[in-house]
Amino acid sequence: MAMADPAGSGLFEHVPVLAEAVLAGFACLPAGLLIDCTLGGGGHSELLLQANPGLRLVGLDQDPSARAAAAERLAPFGDRVTIVAANFADYIPAEPAVAVLADLGVSSPQLDVAARGFSFRLEGPLDMRMNPERGQTAGELLDSAGESELADLIYGYGEERLSRRIARRIKEQGPWGNAEQPRHTAELAYLVAGCYPPAARRGRIHPATRTFQALRIAVNDELGVLDKLLHNAPNWLEPGGLLAVISFHSLEDRRVKTAFLADARLERVTRKAIKASPEEAETNPRSRSARLRVAQRRSE
Repeated sequence: MAMADPAGSGLFEHVPVLAEAVLAGFACLPAGLLIDCTLGGGGHSELLLQANPGLRLVGLDQDPSARAAAAERLAPFGDRVTIVAANFADYIPAEPAVAVLADLGVSSPQLDVAARGFSFRLEGPLDMRMNPERGQTAGELLDSAGESELADLIYGYGEERLSRRIARRIKEQGPWGNAEQPRHTAELAYLVAGCYPPAARRGRIHPATRTFQALRIAVNDELGVLDKLLHNAPNWLEPGGLLAVISFHSLEDRRVKTAFLADARLERVTRKAIKASPEEAETNPRSRSARLRVAQRRSE
């Protein structure tokens, strides 16, 4: 079973989404500190450090495999780079930043490594934790949540109209988080698909997509930590500093849009979300749902 390459040279090699848009949005940055809240394999950070020799980077990531990969990728930049093991919701910078970037998507290597349990297309354990060293797994969540709670979770985080039917089947077929009798992602995906009418199982979007999204969001408290970031990040910025967020589904994008509109500390730079060009969407399919919004810290 494939695992993320601890040296960072293998499965964490991926193409950062909306790279040209991020470079264009940060093109006029002065020298100073860039905080990459979701470092991953270091793709966005590498491009920005190459484009602006005056930037120094603090890269945050809670995934040890991602940090190892980024350390290798960003090694040519020497002491311009500091990598921190942290969830961005808990981070407090030591100095103001000229820019903050957050790419909220699950990285390609996390999706492509079966052992991480993010993908219904690969058979792996029901894990889904961004930080594999702490917290409750998806299987444990399925067991601990009651049927109604689970249905509400799948509907609220996955916008899944069949959430009650799916939750009932999941609870009937449990337990899911028993370490002595491990259950796998493929088994859960098959169960969810079986809740759909036969004709609906052959659509462009796999029937398990929304349920897996909901479980991943819940396991990692993704919306909670995003809300903390949107509240805290403007205070990390120098006056005139830029905050850029790439989101991948409507639950995230609505939060970012609302925060940028409502926060008196910020002024929107992008009036509408920037999307991938047809060319990028064709060559990098995971960019198709990406949305970039940028705001600027107002001068005080």
